Amino acid sequence: MAVRRIVANVAADRMDAAKAFYGDVLGMDVGMDLGWIMTFTAEGSMTPQISVMTEGGSGTPVPDLSIEVDDLHDVHRKMREAGFEIEYGPASEPWGVTRFYVRDPFGRFVNILVHR
Repeated sequence: MAVRRIVANVAADRMDAAKAFYGDVLGMDVGMDLGWIMTFTAEGSMTPQISVMTEGGSGTPVPDLSIEVDDLHDVHRKMREAGFEIEYGPASEPWGVTRFYVRDPFGRFVNILVHR
């Protein structure tokens, strides 16, 4: 037996807001849309992983989701242009990432990061 995939499920009542945040701003593709569920996908593949945390690092709260991107500056700019409030960072962390925290339209605390 092997775990093949881990999916973060976010309860939401506004699919248009999900499309704006995860699709338009973060550039993810809609892999499936059944009306009641919309799955966003990104290029590349990675070994499934789950992080268990007592804090978010650097004294921050534990984020609900962590999303690694290839161009943090561009995503940060798009988030601000779209009106999303940055709640932490951007900060270069001692463990080799630069990141910022933002809330998605459903109140989830999202850690957007790039490895340096």
